[in-house]
Amino acid sequence: MPTEVPDIARLYQAHARQVWRTLVRLGVSSAAVEDAVQDVFLTAHQRLAGFEGRSNAGTWLVGIAVRVAANARRAVQRRGPVRLLDDGLVDPGSAPDQRLEQQRKLHELERVLSQLPEEQREVVVLVDLEQLTAPQAAEALEVKLNTVYSRLRLGRAALTRALNPPPEPEPVHPVDESTQKESR
Repeated sequence: MPTEVPDIARLYQAHARQVWRTLVRLGVSSAAVEDAVQDVFLTAHQRLAGFEGRSNAGTWLVGIAVRVAANARRAVQRRGPVRLLDDGLVDPGSAPDQRLEQQRKLHELERVLSQLPEEQREVVVLVDLEQLTAPQAAEALEVKLNTVYSRLRLGRAALTRALNPPPEPEPVHPVDESTQKESR
């Protein structure tokens, strides 16, 4: 039984915030995210008649967002460096010291995410940050489920290493030979 084709306005209302977050977390700069959101929903509108309902609409839109984000990142690489996450993503209701700490953590997360290979970053963002299931991420990315699990494992391991570097070894102090001779 064919499913009813969703209305683009309802899709936008229901999923725009998730699409926005996904794009930002996938490396779209704050200056380009509005255009990227528009690109996602324009693409969705153009493909709406072909939407078969095999996945939920949110997963379908996230899949489009992943491809739009990849295109946006490539465009930024041609023009210059990627800007860090917008400080506006920090909760404005918290105390100034808490906001500062949240901003620091957001910048650190963006820095570490930007160091991941694109395939790992996409999976980590979709599963760990956007909380899609692995099967939903596989569908959105159009890859096999085992590929999602592999990329997720590698991405999480890289994040763990980057966020928890090994401690610096204790400096070795050279022995002062003059004090050793005096003690004999």
